[in-house]
Amino acid sequence: MPQGLKQTSSVVTVGFSVDETAANTFTEGVTDLNLSPLDREVFVVLAINMDPFYPEGVPGTDTAVSASLTSTSQTRVTNLSNPNCLAAAVNSIKAAGFVDGGVGFQTRLETPPANLDYIGIIATNDFFVQVEGEGNGLPKGVDGKIYGYRARAEASIYAALVQSEALSA
Repeated sequence: MPQGLKQTSSVVTVGFSVDETAANTFTEGVTDLNLSPLDREVFVVLAINMDPFYPEGVPGTDTAVSASLTSTSQTRVTNLSNPNCLAAAVNSIKAAGFVDGGVGFQTRLETPPANLDYIGIIATNDFFVQVEGEGNGLPKGVDGKIYGYRARAEASIYAALVQSEALSA
């Protein structure tokens, strides 16, 4: 348990699903955690499972579906170098230079290892999921779950978490 926090719920899972509004178009979805700011409630993230849709196999064309989950709104799919990014995933087919679309998928999920006490703390009410395809003919998307628990933060810890999250947006 992180210092300055008191767990107020058992582990909960929150599902999410975001679909592109059109093929190869950045789209962001928002999921409300229903946290109580009056009670200085935060969400301690234990694990994230993200499943981007598979890209299309287009002969001679690289295709991909990229996704990320962040604690603040973004203008593009991001990666773990962003301090607000809790997870990122990419499914891609590398087919440039090939005459068929038969090249295997490369799948990558970036999130800290599960042996940590927690991988992040969401101090504001929402988390954001971004998705964008590349080279696909149809819209793609991402499904997933975030695992964590609610906790009450000490006043100074809560203020620091909210300010840090808001200023780094």
